[in-house]
Amino acid sequence: MSYSKSQILIDTNRTIASISPLLFGGFVEHMGRCVYEGIYDPKSPLADERGLRTDVLEALRDQAYSVIRYPGGNFLSGYNWLDGVGPKEKRPSRRELAWQSTESNQFGTNEFMEFCQAINAEPMLAVNMGTGTIQSAADLVEYCNVPGGTYWSDLRTSHGAHQPHNVRYWCVGNEMDGPWQIGHLDAVAYGNKALEAAKMMKWQDPTIKTVLCGSSSDKMLTYPDWDRIALELAWEHMDYHSMHYYAGNHDNDTTSYLASVVALERFVDTLEGTLRYVKAKRRSKHDVYLSWDEWQVWYKGDPMQGSWEEAPHLAEEIYNLEDALVVAQWLNVFLRKSHVLKIACVAQVVNVISWMHTRQDGLLKFPSYYVFKLVSNLARGEALDVGVRAPVVETKLYDGVPALDVSASFNAETQEGAVFIVNRSETDPIFADIEWQDRPSVCIRQAWQLAGTDPKETNSWERPDHLVAKEIAAPPVDNGRSAISLPPMSFTVLSTGIE
Repeated sequence: MSYSKSQILIDTNRTIASISPLLFGGFVEHMGRCVYEGIYDPKSPLADERGLRTDVLEALRDQAYSVIRYPGGNFLSGYNWLDGVGPKEKRPSRRELAWQSTESNQFGTNEFMEFCQAINAEPMLAVNMGTGTIQSAADLVEYCNVPGGTYWSDLRTSHGAHQPHNVRYWCVGNEMDGPWQIGHLDAVAYGNKALEAAKMMKWQDPTIKTVLCGSSSDKMLTYPDWDRIALELAWEHMDYHSMHYYAGNHDNDTTSYLASVVALERFVDTLEGTLRYVKAKRRSKHDVYLSWDEWQVWYKGDPMQGSWEEAPHLAEEIYNLEDALVVAQWLNVFLRKSHVLKIACVAQVVNVISWMHTRQDGLLKFPSYYVFKLVSNLARGEALDVGVRAPVVETKLYDGVPALDVSASFNAETQEGAVFIVNRSETDPIFADIEWQDRPSVCIRQAWQLAGTDPKETNSWERPDHLVAKEIAAPPVDNGRSAISLPPMSFTVLSTGIE
């Protein structure tokens, strides 16, 4: 077998920015079976006394989720948060219009806080800017964050939550640029409403951080004008600007799909430019960062409407090898853009467009699960600006792209690092020389690899461990130099330390 040669150059002094731990977040929406039969399933033999699925909790802890966004999503824009608090027997069952399902409201704000505590994740709440008012948004902040002695904080106490939840991160609406959104607004109307909501919310608790709705994708006709207009109106009262993007292999063009990271980086670059423009135009000293609070592969056409059922099977995508390699590159983008990208939430954590599916007695993990787990557990400290020399892969959509997509991290306190390498060639193995230019005493402690021969191969209930990340022999390092074999369509992770 002939190998192409590549070079990966690493210098721990050549840093990009500190890696925000909030880049490894998730998203829970009342859609399909994400909540009911997903994280909350009292009828399952695997549920604890709170109704939370213990196998799901364990898997989410295994992935080291840092923050979870809730409760939506399109669901949010028709949701009254009061429906989901108080005695469960008194909570109303309602028609949910976004996904045409029936919502029992047996899981709400306080149950979500218990869930976040169970997986050691920060809660990130979203307020309704569709049918909701700026008053209801401020009331929810008071309910969650004020210790006591006021109407809404005392109501929380009466519901059994005696200590404030201290929710720090708040999304001011969801995808309000989209005509599909309940209560859709144009950029000016939304920007003004978001500004007034954020003012009231921060008057309730000045320590909170708010997230403005950005464009739902780069395909929106209003992109990026929507972002510019909304930011110009609400800039001083916002801390983050939201990005949403879903990737997919709609044309069954695997070569281009495996290079779609190009589009993801362009999306970040455009919105970063917009942030810089608005800051300059407003002569502002305030900084706003990016929050990629919905991202995932989603394109296989599963049902989207629930026929008014409770917990219908919606958007339960089956993720394969090529999807996992796109996820790996997406995470590489997070590190490479860590100077401006500070929050990211994969949609969603279980069942709905998720790399985990449940049934009453078990849990199935798709290949992307193992990709996310490795990066979320190992990427710490500073993101590094890695030099890569690799053969070029020609694509229909993105012209020529390097066969290797690489990111790296280094934690100066622990002297530990990690390197994340995708070989997106479908046919060619690559032999890569790796050089740590400033660290001759570095060693590779562990190495893992996820690889396959068919981009469509995946795991199933019958073969749950067919495609997983496997530990491989750690390549030796001699005076800061090492070499590794990278199979086609592979994701390789190296964990480093000092000899």
